[in-house]
Amino acid sequence: MPGRHRGVAERRAPVPAVLSTVPVVLATALAVLSTTAAVPARPAPAAGPPGGYAFAGDARRIEGAAVPAGAERLEPGATYRSSLPARGAVHYRLRLDGASNAYVAVTAVPAPGSAVAASDGIRVSVRDGRGGSCSFDSASIGAARSPRPVTAWGRREVSPAKTRCREAGTYDVAVERTGARDAAPGAWELELAAFTEPGPKRPGATRAPEVWDSSSPAPPGGEPRRRRGGAGFTGAAPLGPGAWRDGIRPGQTLFYAVPVDWGQRVYATADLDGSGGRGYVPGALRLALHNPARGPVADTGSGYDGGPASAALPPVPPVAYANRHAVADKVSGMRFAGAYYLVVHLAARVADDFGEGPFGLTLRVGVDGAAQSGPGYAGESAPRGVFEVPGEQRVAGPETAGGTDDPVMTAVAVGGIGTGSLLLAGLGVWTLRARRGGPGTRAL
Repeated sequence: MPGRHRGVAERRAPVPAVLSTVPVVLATALAVLSTTAAVPARPAPAAGPPGGYAFAGDARRIEGAAVPAGAERLEPGATYRSSLPARGAVHYRLRLDGASNAYVAVTAVPAPGSAVAASDGIRVSVRDGRGGSCSFDSASIGAARSPRPVTAWGRREVSPAKTRCREAGTYDVAVERTGARDAAPGAWELELAAFTEPGPKRPGATRAPEVWDSSSPAPPGGEPRRRRGGAGFTGAAPLGPGAWRDGIRPGQTLFYAVPVDWGQRVYATADLDGSGGRGYVPGALRLALHNPARGPVADTGSGYDGGPASAALPPVPPVAYANRHAVADKVSGMRFAGAYYLVVHLAARVADDFGEGPFGLTLRVGVDGAAQSGPGYAGESAPRGVFEVPGEQRVAGPETAGGTDDPVMTAVAVGGIGTGSLLLAGLGVWTLRARRGGPGTRAL
């Protein structure tokens, strides 16, 4: 399993032609959503090589600076593309007010086929204008030694319980490589996404809930429906609760997004088909959960010996604002509503003993708990709406019949919904169709 270390110091997109196949009322609903959504749809992600990461199509290219004084500015709500040398740190800067929480998620992408060690990874840290540490987080490749996207995040959190990093001003975001000094030569590509979260209108709890249901729910049953995973966060394929079927090749990473509201929790399992052959790859199948700001929440993995393999996420608590006061990632990461990401990776070494695939992959996803009201934010997030699930989508996810891709969901995915708001809008249209008994759909 990959190591993790963290600390805190104290579009509008064109409407695809496929909509002509759905009832007029759905096309009208999607048109309304596209004109009222606060965040325009992102362009389609930039395609990479087979098995590679798909960067956001509208990501601005910037260069990391060798020292904080020369760093370029990251604008909250925007996505950037940069690179990270094998040695030394690169710096970026944030200009922040004295009331908002800020998050910068950094995804590092080793070149497909490159040699990596289990300890290779990245560290992201945030410091205030006086050099005081606000947070640090790290992520590493893990036991499978398979080149894959690794994501860590930096945080500047304004809290009555903390005296540091509360002032308005310029903050430094530093990214550096971790691991053995002689491993993984060459630069890694980076995708950086910056978010701000306004403070609540009224002060709330300053401690994380001490009691929550930590049992492992049974995975949803039923016949899986087909859904093709995306190749990056901005192209994550939208999923509702239920069973889903895909294919994955060795070295490939697939991204999916599930809306989870305040008071709800998500759980998931990934099942890999058997393939025959002989051998064993440790940590071959990896399943991870990331929150709407791409912050790592939980992960799990399974070795592969040619027989069926399964990986189930550890239980996480229901989404609650006060979760952020916990130490454990699987609690503190469940701090806001929105689109949660499921990320599945199959180790490249699987191909050596078991072939190039694709291997059958089944995801079983559950979202339970009654949707509740949020904390009541005192302003707007950036991107707008990324930390919420609109009221009309506070229902159990629909399912499609027949094992084929739903045209409405395909249209939404083509428009680019990975950052949250448009994903949730698309799921709302899908839900509306299920409620009204559209062809080939039914509500759960």
